Amino acid sequence: MTNQELQHYVEKVSIDCFGRPFLHKAVFNRRLKSTGGRYHLNDHHLDFNPAMLAEHGEEVFIGIIKHELCHYHLHLTGEGHRHRDPAFKALLAKTGGLRYAPTSVKTTNYQYQCQQCHAIYRRQKRIDTKKYVCGKCRGPLVNIGNNEKSQALK
Repeated sequence: MTNQELQHYVEKVSIDCFGRPFLHKAVFNRRLKSTGGRYHLNDHHLDFNPAMLAEHGEEVFIGIIKHELCHYHLHLTGEGHRHRDPAFKALLAKTGGLRYAPTSVKTTNYQYQCQQCHAIYRRQKRIDTKKYVCGKCRGPLVNIGNNEKSQALK
């Protein structure tokens, strides 16, 4: 989905679920990691995490869009737009938006084992085994395997 498609999609959800038009900008922001989206108070645009759409599907992504549109419409009408405000909670329940974004599944790409005590360390990034040692016994580490994801990246 492109930013232009996202813009039309958010406008459609706004009209269908809230009965009000979305008049500002909606874009994907790849820098968002742990959140599904973000509403900017100063210029009223919305950022969305494209990984949420890719990992969790369209149904969850619609819930995230509804959540951000609750912030948007409540702020523009002067009502309580924060997570703790009763107006926000009521509108979120009425529209069926998600209260929290689902967690992303982080995979461990690299596995290392100590040659002395056989402790196993799982890491997302590759480490230099000449520089790092076991945290328990200070023994040398050896790479014992990579997941399929990291093999594909090579």
